Amino acid sequence: MRLDHTAVLPEDWPQGSYAARIMTEAGPVVLGIAGGEPFDLTPAFGTVSRWLEEEDPVGAIRARGERIALDLAALVANSAHDARRPDAPWLLAPVDLAAVKAAGVTYVRSMLERVIEERCRGEASRAEAVRAEVREIIGDDLANLRPGSPEAQRVKEVLSAKGWWSQYLEVGIGPDAEIFTKCQPMAAVGLGAKVGVHPGSDWSNPEPEAVMVVNARGRIVGATLGNDVNLRDVEGRSALLLGRAKDNNASCALGPMVRLFDESFTLEDVRRATLSLVIEGRDGFRLEETGEIGAISRDPIELVGQLIGPHHQYPDGVVLFLGTPFSPVTDRGAPGMGFTHKEGDIVAIRTPKLGTLVNEVDRTDECPPWTFGTGALFASLARRGLPRSVA
Repeated sequence: MRLDHTAVLPEDWPQGSYAARIMTEAGPVVLGIAGGEPFDLTPAFGTVSRWLEEEDPVGAIRARGERIALDLAALVANSAHDARRPDAPWLLAPVDLAAVKAAGVTYVRSMLERVIEERCRGEASRAEAVRAEVREIIGDDLANLRPGSPEAQRVKEVLSAKGWWSQYLEVGIGPDAEIFTKCQPMAAVGLGAKVGVHPGSDWSNPEPEAVMVVNARGRIVGATLGNDVNLRDVEGRSALLLGRAKDNNASCALGPMVRLFDESFTLEDVRRATLSLVIEGRDGFRLEETGEIGAISRDPIELVGQLIGPHHQYPDGVVLFLGTPFSPVTDRGAPGMGFTHKEGDIVAIRTPKLGTLVNEVDRTDECPPWTFGTGALFASLARRGLPRSVA
């Protein structure tokens, strides 16, 4: 894997404000970037979570950070797992203590694919036939249906009468969104790392998503990109296996950085963005797809409102995957078998204002094990002297 900063960083990156984490020989460093200049915020805040609780996290970059010499091109290049020098810094997942949650079934295309998984009982060979049957009954005309509306209730009644109601349709067009835990805090991998697919799965795929970054007060402070790696056959056998399908070693990727909301980037930029996905395999396979984030059935503000509030708090903040606008279905092997990952696949997820998240697929037991958790982070900070603001 080779990572070029001109392809990885947002197209207008010098105009933006960013939160990142880098690994150094001393330990993880909280990095802020403003106007193309890097600042070390570790002495001031210790963690990204604490920094993003500031009333003005963008202003805090220059006001509280220490200007450092850092070659961003070299930083990006050294983030590739197979070209990494341990004596030079590389990018980690850009959040630390925040909970990592995900919303599912928020797009019509992905909702229909979940219904297909359920009716296939996880057997990929049945997918194409079931897909045609589902579309004949449901069609694609649910795109403008507002979840929880009287119209949605009428659709539910019609489908129930046909015996086609599904738990996925319930969360797709019903009043309550599906929100689940993707992985534990500190477990996500960053740019250039391996992402894991469990070797017991025969039907897996990436899920390219925009990710909201939310502080403990429920304020959305920025966005990043995510890969919600999924085992379709496992979830298709039973929705109760969601944890096994979603939360495995290295199965969550975030990055390359969090772009903070400022005058150059707002939530409206996220709503208007197009997500692109490129998968390249060692077998010569190549897949390209795009999807509009704005085609989402529930607005990001609504999803965050269902995530955090008087009934559910996240004192260290939370990030929320918004759901994927598409799931790859292109045949990779025998006709009708659809797409599944193979070891060595390179997955690139991009939007112009958030940059590109690139990872290589491997078995979960061949990816580096997760050993650096919250305890290790605070032990590292203690060795360097805890900042007063987090002591």
